[in-house]
Amino acid sequence: MKKKKNNTLSYVIEMAKPHKKTIAVVTILSLLINIGELIKPYLIKVVIDDYLSQGIFQKGVMTIGIIGAIYIGLVILGNVIDFIASTATNMMGEEIIYTMRNRLFKYTQYANIPFHDKTSAGKLFVRITNDVEDISTLFKEVITTFFKDMILIVAIIAIMIYFSAKLSLLSFIVIPFVIVFSIVLTKILNKIYERAKVIKTQLNTFLAESIYGAKLIKIFNIQKEKQEQCQDITNQFRNARLPGGIVEALLPALMTILENLAIAIIVWACLGGILQDIFDVGLIYVFITYIKQLFEPITRTIDNIETVQEAFVSINKIYSILDAKEYIEDLETGMQLSKVKGKIEFRNVWFSYDNQRWVLKNVSFTIEPGQSIALVGKTGCGKTTITNLINRFYEIQQGEILLDGVNIKNISKRSLRQHIGIILQDPFIFARSIRDNIKLNHTNMIDEDVINAIKLSSAEDFITSLPNGINEIAKERGSSFSAGQKQLLAFARIFAHNPSIFILDEATANIDTHTEKLIQNSVDIISAKKTSIFIAHRLATIVNVDKIIVLDAGEIVEMGNHVELLKTGGYYSKLYNSYYASLN
Repeated sequence: MKKKKNNTLSYVIEMAKPHKKTIAVVTILSLLINIGELIKPYLIKVVIDDYLSQGIFQKGVMTIGIIGAIYIGLVILGNVIDFIASTATNMMGEEIIYTMRNRLFKYTQYANIPFHDKTSAGKLFVRITNDVEDISTLFKEVITTFFKDMILIVAIIAIMIYFSAKLSLLSFIVIPFVIVFSIVLTKILNKIYERAKVIKTQLNTFLAESIYGAKLIKIFNIQKEKQEQCQDITNQFRNARLPGGIVEALLPALMTILENLAIAIIVWACLGGILQDIFDVGLIYVFITYIKQLFEPITRTIDNIETVQEAFVSINKIYSILDAKEYIEDLETGMQLSKVKGKIEFRNVWFSYDNQRWVLKNVSFTIEPGQSIALVGKTGCGKTTITNLINRFYEIQQGEILLDGVNIKNISKRSLRQHIGIILQDPFIFARSIRDNIKLNHTNMIDEDVINAIKLSSAEDFITSLPNGINEIAKERGSSFSAGQKQLLAFARIFAHNPSIFILDEATANIDTHTEKLIQNSVDIISAKKTSIFIAHRLATIVNVDKIIVLDAGEIVEMGNHVELLKTGGYYSKLYNSYYASLN
C-alpha cells in the first residue's frame, strides 16, 4: 500500500511539473492573501485596545478612519489576488484535462488489438472522462490551497505564541484530538472511496454498454432485466458511498465542536483568572479570531479528503493504462513498402490468443500476386484469425508470414496496413459526412476519387437520394443508414483507398441480391488485378476464386479450386452440398 501511495505521488509530481511556474505564482499570491488575513484581526485589536478602550478617535497621525480604510483595502486587495489565483488554478486544471485526455486517447489509438480485446470500451470511456475530471479537481481545488493552508496554519500558530504563549498552549489542547480524528477518519474514508470507485467504474461501464446496445435490448425485450441490473449496481454504489457520507458529515461537526471548545477554554481562562494574568479585550478577540482562522484551513483540508481520495484512485487507474507500455504498437520501425505485388506466404504458422489453445496449427499456404482465394470452414476454424495475422494485429508464436518474400515482422506496421484493405460484415460508420467516412482524413484524396469509388461500389443511387448527397451527416454508428447502405459505404471507402491487397470478411452478407451482383462485378474487376482474400459462409459467392483453402479446427484440410474440391468429395464437397441443401 505504501508503495502504491509513493507511485501516486510521483504521478502527481509528473503532472504538476509542466505547471510549476503557475503553482509557484499561486503560492506567492496565497502568501499575500495569508498576510492580509493575519493583519486584519490585528487591526481590530489595535482599534479596540488603543482607541475604543481609551475613548479616543485619533492617536498621532493614525485615526480609526485610516485603520478602517487600511482594513477595507486589505479586503479588496485580498479578493483581487484571490481572483487572480483562482483563475490561474482553473486554467491549470483545464490544461491538465486537455493533456491527460489527449494522452489517454492517443494511448487507445496506438494500443494493439490485444489491449482492446481485454479492455471494455465503457471502462476506457470512464477513464477518459470521469477520471480525468477527478484529477483536474485535485489541481484546481486542493494542491494550490494546500500550500496556502499549511503556511496559514504555521503563521497563525507563530503569531498566537508571540502574543501569548500561555493562551496559545491552552488553545492547542484540542489539537491532538484534531490530529487523531483526522487520521482515523481519513483512513476509513480511503477504504470507502476505493470501494466506491470500483463500483462506479462498473456502473459507468454498464451504462455505456446498455446505451450502445439499446437496439439489441429492444430486440430481445430485456428492458426489465436491464433495469433490474441497473438498480442492483446503483444500489451497490449507493451503499458503498453511504458510510462515506456519514463520515464526511461527522468530520466537520467534530471540527466545529473542537473549535468552539478551544474558544470556550480561552474565554474561561481569561474571565476566570485561571492564568492569573489580565488580558486586553482586543487580545482576547485576536485569539478567538485566530482560532477560527486556524480551524478554517483544517476543516477545508478535511473537506478535500474525498477529492484527494477520488483523485488518487483515478490517477492510479489512469496510469495503470499509461504505464502498460507493452500494449503500445510500434508502427514506424521496419522497412517501408513503396510497391506491393501481393504475394502472401504462411510457413508453418502456429498461433494462440492466450498461449494455451492453438487457433492455427502448422498452417502453410501461398497466395500469388493478383490471385483470389477464399477461406472456408465452420465458425471458429481460424478464417478471420488468418486475416488478422496478415495485418499483424497479433504476433504469431511459431512460423513465418511473408509479403513479397519479406517477413512481415521486418515491415513497418503502418506501411504494411496501408497496403491492405479490409471490409467487415458490420462496418463502422463515424458520425461525420459521407465524404469524411470515405476519405477518413486522407488529405491527399480528392473529391473525384470519392465520386469514382462511390460509382464503383454501386452506392451512387443511395447517396444521391440523400438530402445533402456526400455531405449528408451520418448519425452515431451509422444508425441513420440500413445495414446494406453501411456496407455500400464500406465498399466505397475501400475502393477509394485502393489498397494492394483486399480482404472481404463476409462483406456482402447485408446487401440485397441485385446490389450484391453489381458489387461483385466491381470486386471481380479489382480482384483480377490485386490479391484478394474472401471469407464467406455463402459458398456460392466464392466458386470463381482461384483457390479455396478449407480449414477445420485451425488446420488446413483441403486446398484447390471449386471444381477440384468438388471432385475429391471431401470436406469442402460436404460443406457445399450441405449449404445447397439448406437453401431448398
